[in-house]
Amino acid sequence: MHGSRPANADLLTGVLAGRPYAGDVAVCVPFVFLTETAATLAGSDLRWGAQDVSAHEQGAYTGEVSAAMLAECGCRYAIVGHSERRAYHTESDTLVAQKAQAALARGVTPIVCVGETLAEREAGQTEAVVKRQLSSVIHQLAHCAAEMVVAYEPVWAIGTGRTATPDQAQAVHAVLRAQLQAATGRGASMKILYGGSVKADNAATLFGMPDIDGGLIGGASLKAGDFVAICRAAG
Repeated sequence: MHGSRPANADLLTGVLAGRPYAGDVAVCVPFVFLTETAATLAGSDLRWGAQDVSAHEQGAYTGEVSAAMLAECGCRYAIVGHSERRAYHTESDTLVAQKAQAALARGVTPIVCVGETLAEREAGQTEAVVKRQLSSVIHQLAHCAAEMVVAYEPVWAIGTGRTATPDQAQAVHAVLRAQLQAATGRGASMKILYGGSVKADNAATLFGMPDIDGGLIGGASLKAGDFVAICRAAG
């Protein structure tokens, strides 16, 4: 929840100026800025998305934004299950899965976030936690599960300046890819992103790991120069 109209205009201008990028690059913005973002990025190779989506199609859900509304704004992606949504809004694994399903039903690709807290990691529960979170989404999406993007974001490394080591991140990504392969048969081709204090100076090392396909960037995405450097590292 950052930004303003002038600040966003400057940020998008800087990100556009940093092209070309080797892979897919998208910006996921607060709902109120989606229309302006779509207008700014129209005709470019940059995509846009939302930071959340409702599990409901329509109805008496004041304050919610449906996947159909996002699709009308040209959204390609919607983040679901971000650790802040799970923690501050008590979103369950089931609700996250329902949101992912709602997005896919309207042609919006869900970026499904999974990750453990520091207490869970120290208790040796990392693998069990992320597999449980992902399993709920796989079950809900059934044969469409291969259409999502997965993002591993260790909660203890978000906004703290702490980053999982490349080996720590790779170990979890390998577990997730194996789970996706077993469930869909397409795990090798699915995108698994790393999120957790990714910066320009550590991005290349993280992205160089065999099962890390890119990043879900938080604070570093608020500065065009940093974000551009990370995007180039992913290429």
